[in-house]
Amino acid sequence: MSPVAIALTGIGLLLILLALRIPVAFAMFLIGFVGIWALNGLDAAMGLLSSESFTLASNSELIVIPLFILMGNVASVTGMSRRLYEAAYAIVGQIRGGLAAATVIGCGGFAALSGSSVASALTMGKVSLSEMDRYDYDPRLSTGVVAAGGTLGILIPPSTGFVIYAILSEQSIGRLFLAGVIPGILLLSMFLLTIWVLCLLRPAMGPRGPSTSGSEKVQAVMNALPIIVLTLLTIGGIYGGLFSPVEAAGVGAGAVILAGFATRTLNFRQLWEASRDSIVTTASVMLILIAAHIFNPFLALSHIPDFVREVLISQNLGVIGTLIVILLIYMVLGAFLEGFAMLVLTLPIFVPIVSALGIDLIWFGVLVVLTLEMGLISPPVGINVFIVKSVAPKVPLGKIFVGVMPFWVAMLLTLAILIAFPQLSLFLPSQMMQ
Repeated sequence: MSPVAIALTGIGLLLILLALRIPVAFAMFLIGFVGIWALNGLDAAMGLLSSESFTLASNSELIVIPLFILMGNVASVTGMSRRLYEAAYAIVGQIRGGLAAATVIGCGGFAALSGSSVASALTMGKVSLSEMDRYDYDPRLSTGVVAAGGTLGILIPPSTGFVIYAILSEQSIGRLFLAGVIPGILLLSMFLLTIWVLCLLRPAMGPRGPSTSGSEKVQAVMNALPIIVLTLLTIGGIYGGLFSPVEAAGVGAGAVILAGFATRTLNFRQLWEASRDSIVTTASVMLILIAAHIFNPFLALSHIPDFVREVLISQNLGVIGTLIVILLIYMVLGAFLEGFAMLVLTLPIFVPIVSALGIDLIWFGVLVVLTLEMGLISPPVGINVFIVKSVAPKVPLGKIFVGVMPFWVAMLLTLAILIAFPQLSLFLPSQMMQ
């Protein structure tokens, strides 16, 4: 049996295990270990299992994952996310579709703290869905905007998706964070435009909310000031060169805890629960990363990346054509696989290909992460849709999927713009990290 045939068999078995709902990390551990055993012997497999686990777990850059997760969890339990939503609502809530627009803005702000799409959708869903229901918003718009708005968590830095991409592709976390800023703002703007168009075409979908006075707007913004300052401190510190991403994560986590205790919105029980949730999430992410470092050498030994590259190059698609084919593969996989699973499965195959074609890996990272976001709201898996369903159990699942489709189209248009204009992703990294 040839190495390529062994690799294809392993990938097929891995997909079967994932379909049987075997955890991603355990499935990749098993296939990677057995695959290396088959290709290079048991001693090589055992040696890699011990060395890679320790090497990755001792990587200091990975400290950003638990710290940013902790920062987002504490911000959620202290009510900072609700105050951010209330500030956005006070400013734009009185216009048609204003509550939906406020939800998107709130998701964007919370994403800048949590770095998690699931956390953004869950938190903002709890905060905003009841308000939109109270003002008779169409459930398709209200649930669709929460599910789509939550996807901003994986693009607007700090992003767990960018951290994992950086580790797997050996790129700079700081450069990827910078590269995600303009695309994140662009996507948020496209979501706001989508809401405006929907409410223009069907005004009943998003009725106007009550007007607020100037003093009420100012008060709402002042209430949200801690989360605004915290975002500027952490993200602005990275962009301004004051902190590395690791240092910014530590400063942000410490600052949000101190702010919570200072404002008496956080107690030790809540801090314990937030810390416990952060540890569980971090452990899941670390297991997936360690499993990826077992699975990736298996693919490298099988020469499957070379095989795929030769197949793509033989089609004479050109650089952009090959890039589009790769992104289409991500879109198809996104309808069935979880985002992190896609990253660890595909990057060992595609990174050598795009590198050989001269495609900037930072730009490619932004495109891949945005495509992963599309998978978060694509049927049949669409994890953000199921998260919203858990918050709004009375809304049929099919209606939620209908509601996210206009936002999925907005994401597709954003992806096309970023492909056409790479400098939207590369401008800040080139200017601020020489």
